Amino acid sequence: MLNEERRQTILAIISQNKKIRVKQIARKFGISEVTIRKDLEALEKRGFLTRVHGGAILNNRSVPDLALTEKENINPEFKKRIGKKAADIIEEGNVIILDSGSTTLQIAHQIKFHKNITVITNAVNIAAELAASDIQIILTGGTVREMSFSLVGPFAEATLANITADKLFLGVDGIHFKYGLTTPNVFEARVNQMMIASAAEVVLVADSSKFGRRSLGFIAPVNRVHTVITDDLLKPSDAKQLKEMDIHLVLA
Repeated sequence: MLNEERRQTILAIISQNKKIRVKQIARKFGISEVTIRKDLEALEKRGFLTRVHGGAILNNRSVPDLALTEKENINPEFKKRIGKKAADIIEEGNVIILDSGSTTLQIAHQIKFHKNITVITNAVNIAAELAASDIQIILTGGTVREMSFSLVGPFAEATLANITADKLFLGVDGIHFKYGLTTPNVFEARVNQMMIASAAEVVLVADSSKFGRRSLGFIAPVNRVHTVITDDLLKPSDAKQLKEMDIHLVLA
């Protein structure tokens, strides 16, 4: 197993259990405790956990603003599965909005061979991914954020204010039943708010590690979402709360 794959698994475990012990994880992978400590150090630098004596605990503080290239290496298999499930609910003739992000990029990979759909996006890399396809692409204007390859600011907001879409596929950095849907950048949050206002259906696409986390920029309360597509490591308590909020849950 490669270092990054092992770290993704460690992150999934700690996201579920809120804590982790070095000895237990070393036995699970059959490797040295020194190697596990290096993994925990790397994950701590990314802001996902805090190391404590003998292990680590999940970092419940505000999520840091990671570069898209870093996000792509976190739970990639979950994101691919989520992307496929999301693509399955896109119908012929749909106008969809694809938010920027590593999970929505996986949706773009899956829909490249669709023909009769229109994609509106604020992500430069997603537009480039779909450029050689038969899909009609509308790219919002705006200022490019190097961290996320996304377009933000008044030009992006003005474009979104003048369109309507059947479905929005929204990626977020934090899903918290008290603090709502959040993202580290307040300009991204504003664009996301405009996307939600423009869409008939809001589909949240996020792996289960995003639940219970929060970040700086508030997007919307969780109950603004119609459907959540996530992985099958979602905690039963989170699934129950989504059901109580009458939000359709799809597990990938």
